[in-house]
Amino acid sequence: MSPQTFDRETWLDLTVNIVPLGIMAFFFAAFIVVQPWGFDSVLSAVQFSLIGVPLVLLAIVTYYTGRAIFNAEHAE
Repeated sequence: MSPQTFDRETWLDLTVNIVPLGIMAFFFAAFIVVQPWGFDSVLSAVQFSLIGVPLVLLAIVTYYTGRAIFNAEHAE
């Protein structure tokens, strides 16, 4: 197995998940900095969980998908 985790072809396959990850990370950071609706503990927790939980789950799924793609390409 090569020393790098993913090769160029695997990164190209993962681009469809990396772009939404970047968009979600941008909005997560923007809502931390700007807070357009003010800060309420319950509403802010719901707001950040609606962005943060899918962000983390998509990152995990993207990593395991990349490993599966890489292993399938190099299995032969």
